[in-house]
Order: sequence, then structure tokens, then C-alpha cells
Amino acid sequence: MKQTPLTMDSIKPLITALIPKQVIDEACEWAIMHGVAFKQADRTARHCPFSIAPTTMQRSTYQHLRHVTPLIAKLISNVSEDHAFLQQSLATMAQADPFFGLLMKLHIQLHGYLYKHHQDQHHAKVSDGALFAPRQPLLLMRTDFMDDRHQGAKVIEFNGIAAGMAPFGQRATQLHQFIADQWGEATHQWVVDPKAMPADNVGMEQLALAIATAAREVRDNFLGDDAAESNKPMFLMVVQPDEDNVYDQHLLEVALQNLGVRTVRRTFAQLSGQLSSQINCDDTQNGANKPRLILEGVGAIDSVYLRAGYQYQDYCAPELKEQECCYTLSQTRVFIEQHYVAVNATVSQQLATSKSMQMLLTMMSAEQYTRWGLSLEEAHLVKSVLAEMKPITTESIAWFNTHANQQEWVLKNQGEGGGHCIFAAEISAKLATLKVEEYDAWALMQRLYPHERETPTVAVRDSKATLVTDLVSEIGLFTAHYQGQPVTDFHGYAGYLIRSKPASENEGGIHSGQGILDSLALID
Repeated sequence: MKQTPLTMDSIKPLITALIPKQVIDEACEWAIMHGVAFKQADRTARHCPFSIAPTTMQRSTYQHLRHVTPLIAKLISNVSEDHAFLQQSLATMAQADPFFGLLMKLHIQLHGYLYKHHQDQHHAKVSDGALFAPRQPLLLMRTDFMDDRHQGAKVIEFNGIAAGMAPFGQRATQLHQFIADQWGEATHQWVVDPKAMPADNVGMEQLALAIATAAREVRDNFLGDDAAESNKPMFLMVVQPDEDNVYDQHLLEVALQNLGVRTVRRTFAQLSGQLSSQINCDDTQNGANKPRLILEGVGAIDSVYLRAGYQYQDYCAPELKEQECCYTLSQTRVFIEQHYVAVNATVSQQLATSKSMQMLLTMMSAEQYTRWGLSLEEAHLVKSVLAEMKPITTESIAWFNTHANQQEWVLKNQGEGGGHCIFAAEISAKLATLKVEEYDAWALMQRLYPHERETPTVAVRDSKATLVTDLVSEIGLFTAHYQGQPVTDFHGYAGYLIRSKPASENEGGIHSGQGILDSLALID
């Protein structure tokens, strides 16, 4: 039976008529019961905002993104281990952005590179005296896309540190299935296409599998393949103090525990006085001469996942009265990487997923990607999803102010999360305030205009239903690579996260802004 189109005049009374309060209440209770929530200051929980039914995407588009995103992660993984390239290419950005200046200092401290420049500076050689950081890189990455109306799906940004919310993505898929199974008749009007099929999403389990695989490799490196089952791998999550997004983190920890991995949580401040080293100098033993990371009261650590460290305040400890701000806690991060332990995100991974590196890769040719292990065919696939970016220079500012269609661009700095983008006419005003030495901290990026959902939908926030007529979606695809190799059941792919927002809103964050959790249904 053909679905009757909804009009603005008919919609508002339908919200209450077609979605009884009981449906909203039970959906919100399901969300809280399954950890799809934020912790409140009073230790209660508030459900994450969510849509009442999935958004849709062409199956061919989704399959293309599933294929190309692990290739992007492969590229970033190899770039992140090209330490000479990182130092050369990001030097000016580090001078323009104080926080990335700190990261570059940590990178030099860890890898100690001096260059023997050849005529081709892109192929500088590393001196024989370079340091070696024994940490084992575990790249858990989320690549965010928007499906532009005219150009197709394009990358918004890379997320290499605190690239979380895979559990929320999986739970959103399950929540929509629960609503469809239990309350299908009451919510069918908000389904875009009754024939659309839900896209499988096991992001929580796949990231847990990747972490557990890396943690076991590290443990076995020290204890051997016959390590007693009672000697479980140990996972450390580095977290921010008093944060509200703890349930997403705990869901991942539970998935790890189900795989036989012990889990602990610490802030950088706690770790600064609790970490030490253990070195086995017996050449006949596994792990000989490899420093093992030890956490006081816990024991050896096999894998570290940073859900903190992407902003200055994560390293700020006023009570220490430091001569150099953020020194002590940032050195804790260095100390971790000076041990044989699986780490996400390494300092180099964070540098490799910066906006400046995204811009540099966007400006390169596909042929240049082959130096990092991609075939030419793979390189062209990666190029096909990268949106145009431009550096901030005197020339590009003049071009933007006089010739650009200003509605087609976004100005971005190096910040993670929401609140770091400037749009349209406001760009010129911001550019006019920048000093020349600040230019390299910013970049212009082609603005993406994704398809609006074909039918209106309902957003549920604070247990209340609200009509949204212009919802657009952003899809983040998770990948996992350990020591440069894919480490999931799907050749490196590890699930997705859908965040939707009204097209009229610039900030689509779930924490702040008008973003809501969503899931994906595929149409042919």
C-alpha cells in the first residue's frame, strides 16, 4: 500500500496521535537501560537524543564507503609512522597552534628525528641516531562523511583520538529495531521507506575484538603463547575527570570483559604517579629488553586507549604549579609510549589525523599516496572521497573575499569536536582578525550539503518528541588497524555511527548542539 505523504498541516497533530506517550517513555527507558545515556552532575542518567526511525542511504553508496574507509585508515596508519614526514609537513602548523606545538614537542621527544635533507625534501632521510618508541600502534579511527547532494559522499574529518561512540552507534541500530518490533504500527508514518533494510552494525564488538587482539599480542610477547588463561590481558582507558559520556565507554569495557580482557580507567592526573617500568634483561625469555608498562595496584598493562588528550585542558594540572604548563601530564603520555604496549592514539596518529594533514593529503595527487603502501587504484579511491581544502594565505584570503561563493566554504581550525567551524559570511570577519603567524592553524574546506531526509521525522530529547522537517545526517565509519594491518572481521571495517541534525543547525554534536543519534537503512 502506498504511503500517504505527510504535509506540514497534517504533521503536528500526528506526533501525539501516532506516537503515544507510552511509546516515547518506553523507548527512553530502553535507551537508559542499555547505556545510551549521559551521566548527570547529580549521578543520575539522561538518555541521548535519538530519532524515532532510521535514515536511509543508497546501498551502493554505503558499500563504497565500507570499501574505501579502511583504505583511508591504511593510508593514515602508514603516514603516522612516517615520522620524518610528520615533522617536515606539520612544522608551520605547530608554530601557529600552541596545542599542536606541544604535540610536536612530544613527537620529537619520542622519535628524536634529525634530518639529512636530500634535494627532494619529500624524501628526507632519518639520521642513524633517531630514537625508537617501542609502543605498538593501534589505530582506532572514525572517518566522518556527509553524502553531498551533487558530489556524493565526502570526508568531513578524520578522528584518530577519542574516536568513540561506536557502542552508541550499535545501540541506536538496536533501539530502532526495538521500536519497529514493538511499536511498528505507531511509528510507521515516520519510516522513510518501508522496503529499506537496516544496515548491520556491530561496532562495539568489532572495536573490542581489535583491542583484545592487540592486548593479547602484547601479553603473549612477554608471557609466551601458553600464557595461563587466568593471566588476562589488561586494558587501560585514559579518561577525563568527571565527564558525562561514560556509558559509551563502559559499554566498550563490558564488550572487552566478555572477551576475557580486564579493564581499568584512570585520568592523566592519576597515572602521573602510578606508572612504572619493568624490563626483563634475560635474553632467553620472551619480551627480553622490552620495557613493560606497570600500573600501581593493577600490574602490567597490555593496551591503552586514550579517550582524553585531544585538548590542552586534559594535561592542565594547576595544583602542580608547573614552570611549564601541561608538562607533567603530557610527559605521562610520553612515558606510556616508551613501553611495549598497544596504544591508541599515539602522538603520531593524532598528528596524522589533524585537519592540516587532511588538507595536505587532499592537495596531493593519488600517485603521491603510493609511497605509503597504497596501490594506484586504492589511492584513486581515497582521492574520490576527499573534499577540496585550501590553506589560509594572503592570496587565498584575497580570493575568498573577492571571488569565492562564500556559502560553499567552511573555515576550520585544528580543534576536535563541535564549535570549531565558521560558515559563510562569518568567515571573512574571522579571517580579518587572524595574524599572519596564525594562518597555518586554519584551513578552508568545501562545504557539504547532504540530502535532507525525504520525509519529516521525530526527534526525542529529554523524553519529549519534536518534529524535524529538514533532518540531515553524518555517517562515521569505524576502522581498526594494529601495527598497520586490519584487525577486524571485515578487513578493517568496524561499524558505524549516524548523527543527524536539522539542516538549519551548524552544530550537530550529541553532547552540545542539536544532534541526535540515528541509524541506517539501505535502499536499492
